[in-house]
Amino acid sequence: MAQNKTIYLDYAAATPLDGRVYAAMQPYLTDLFYNPAASYEGARGVREAINQARRAVAVVLGAKPMEVVFTSGGTESNNLAISGVLQQYPDKKVLVSAIEHESVLEPAALYDHDVLPVQATGIINLEVAGERIDDQTVLVSVMLANNEIGSIQPLRILASKIAEIRIDRKKRGVPTPLLLHTDACQAPLTLDISVHRLGVDLLTLNAGKIYGPKQAGALFVATNTIVRPQIVGGHQQRNLRSGTESAAQAWGLAEALKLASEERLKETARLRRLQDLFCSQLLSIGHGITINGSRKKRLVSNVHITIPGEDNERLLALLDAAGICAAAGSACSAGSAVPSHVLRAIGLSDDEARSSLRFSIGRGSTEAQLEQVVKTLRKILR
Repeated sequence: MAQNKTIYLDYAAATPLDGRVYAAMQPYLTDLFYNPAASYEGARGVREAINQARRAVAVVLGAKPMEVVFTSGGTESNNLAISGVLQQYPDKKVLVSAIEHESVLEPAALYDHDVLPVQATGIINLEVAGERIDDQTVLVSVMLANNEIGSIQPLRILASKIAEIRIDRKKRGVPTPLLLHTDACQAPLTLDISVHRLGVDLLTLNAGKIYGPKQAGALFVATNTIVRPQIVGGHQQRNLRSGTESAAQAWGLAEALKLASEERLKETARLRRLQDLFCSQLLSIGHGITINGSRKKRLVSNVHITIPGEDNERLLALLDAAGICAAAGSACSAGSAVPSHVLRAIGLSDDEARSSLRFSIGRGSTEAQLEQVVKTLRKILR
């Protein structure tokens, strides 16, 4: 952060690198720089360090180390999951929720696909999901927690429904497999991401959202799940993702994920208190302010509001001038003239979408900061 007085409330877009994470990465950025594919002793040490990082990620996921594929982040992991499955089944289709990140929606659009609508809360309707999954569906992709409005999906129940459909397909002699993928980039800091408890076959992680380095991520690929590699030419990582592996990035993800797991319960309770306080104070401003999405099934770090009749770009500029960093939606679509597809999916009009703001709180957020934001916003709206 450029200034000490800056109030940063865009943790959903990017988190600062935790000092403990940097300490874990540092040796592999300087002295231990060797290519892990080389045969000499230093390189063998780096190769083992990458294996240790893979094991550390697997522990948090409740997975096998061989099921963890290191990538450059959430976008690559999502592309590997979607295209890696659909390229094997060109005559089949993928079902995605309407509020997925563009890195799921855009690769899905390359294939036969169906879009699962969400309710006004931003949560899928499980009955509709069951109806949309037909014998041509080979992959379902539903994010665990949304990056814009924070809605948390009933993934475990969806996984149970998919398990029932698999059994029915087997009885009827339908050979098409049915896989479940989730984009969990926003989830590790406050939600359980055990792949077995969630019941998923593929799961996406992004270190840059959990106080780790940007351009570091992973895709969990269950043992019996086959994906076609999207980056070829080196045969690394069981030929699932070619390219020289970075021990620094691997350890950055592993350490960030371990810290998130260890501190999850305590930090979740703290953020929930801040979220409740912030929501009540924002609503007290008046001006018809409403909170979008579910109040109960949402990330405790997310507060998304609509202020009728206001222009969010103007509000963001005024907040920025006051030293407050917030957002109008996904950082990946910032500056777009097209209203957020997430807000459209939950029933907001284009005008309402253009009057909406996202505040996302994190480790550096304090009660005093949130009170200052409310005070500033109240002054702006006068």
